[in-house]
Amino acid sequence: MPGPTKHLRRVALAVAAAAGLSLFAVPMASAAPSPIDSPVRTTGCHRPSPVPAGATTPRTLTSGGLTREYTVHVPARYQPSRPYPLVLSFHGHKRTSKYQEELSGFSAYDAISVYPQGLVGTDGESAWTGAPYSAAADDVLFTSDLLNALQRELCVDSRRIYATGKSNGGGFVGVLACRMPGRIAAFAPVAGAFYPQGGECEPSRPAPILDFHGTADKTIPYTGNPAKGLPTLPDWLAAWADRNGCFSRPIDYSPKTDVTVQRWLGCPLQHYRVEGAGHVWPSTEPNNDSATPTVINATPVIWNFLLAHRLR
Repeated sequence: MPGPTKHLRRVALAVAAAAGLSLFAVPMASAAPSPIDSPVRTTGCHRPSPVPAGATTPRTLTSGGLTREYTVHVPARYQPSRPYPLVLSFHGHKRTSKYQEELSGFSAYDAISVYPQGLVGTDGESAWTGAPYSAAADDVLFTSDLLNALQRELCVDSRRIYATGKSNGGGFVGVLACRMPGRIAAFAPVAGAFYPQGGECEPSRPAPILDFHGTADKTIPYTGNPAKGLPTLPDWLAAWADRNGCFSRPIDYSPKTDVTVQRWLGCPLQHYRVEGAGHVWPSTEPNNDSATPTVINATPVIWNFLLAHRLR
């Protein structure tokens, strides 16, 4: 059940809608910094792009008093008068934004693709909030601040903002599904590391989720790791089915050999179980994760799922 604050917010939004008022949030400079969990009006349309079209450009911003890095790719035929979907793609533990761009391949799509860079954590490697080894920084706030900056500079469709990621990045996407489903329209973790350090999960609305995980993943086992607090994938999915108001049991089917898809009726929750796949971003061609291909490409499946959802 949502807490009283979130309940009151839902009531306020309903009253505003009935009165014909805008449901878009406006970031307030004087307010204490906190993530925004509602749509923010884009003001970057009809302005020249600050980055070259068709290229991936490194950028920085300040969030929580820290300089944060990310790269952004704008489509080659970017038109500043046309709102574009925006995809955030988060790298895994020890990885980089460049690695994640090459791995996930969203820069090939007709979207504004953004690859944030995690801070160095307690083990000296890059990581995201929600893991026991992450830095003492608020990456949820960074995500909110990053979206604010992108929406000021580029023509972002505020109702088609999405988040995906691999491993620790996938676990952080799970955190965002708990904390920012009112601003991010859909989520797609791959081989997600869903540590208990992600905190309590009380989403403000049902969060559309598509999850990929291999049964032979030794880094983040499909069957969980009690010593690290990692849930089994069936338990993690059951918790989201409950939060999203789904039917308790999914429908299973196999679109191809060694792939089982689970879909829950009554809500947008899907899971791809890839038999024999390790800790990888599934691809039918060798990629940065593995020289051994899998039987399915995760990226186009994720892309189609994301575009099927938008904030209302």
